Amino acid sequence: MPRRSRSPVNVKLIDEAPLGARIADRVTGLLGSWTFIIIQTIVVGLWLIGNIALLTRPFDPYPFILLNLAFSTQAAYAAPLILLAGNRAALRDRLTLEHAAAEADIEDEQNRRLLAGNTEILKQVAALEQRILDTEKSILAAIADGGPAGAPAGGTRT
Repeated sequence: MPRRSRSPVNVKLIDEAPLGARIADRVTGLLGSWTFIIIQTIVVGLWLIGNIALLTRPFDPYPFILLNLAFSTQAAYAAPLILLAGNRAALRDRLTLEHAAAEADIEDEQNRRLLAGNTEILKQVAALEQRILDTEKSILAAIADGGPAGAPAGGTRT
């Protein structure tokens, strides 16, 4: 079972891509690789060596018209596939940016809510601090006046 992408952009453009788009992506991925360059260089080298030196009756003698035809055919197919892959890459980039912007909007809203909650908590802490200060002042005032009202002045009980 193929692995599913986590990003909604990749799900849409890779996992749910039509067959033609998947083929174009794979072909252009190969065309733009060192593997392709090395394989094509080896094939062309063998073609030239075989037709110049090894074969007594070359099937594509100089000026290698069949080889030129093969290159032209390859270019005729490669160009539209590369354009298709480029269009898909541009679409993927646009969808990725739109997804990132939507995620950033969600995060901004979460940050606004957290900031509002933190502000409310700070207001409550400030109110509690004020109550503590008021309580301390009343305790200190009571101590300075000789104790709570109605208590004996000497602090002893009878």
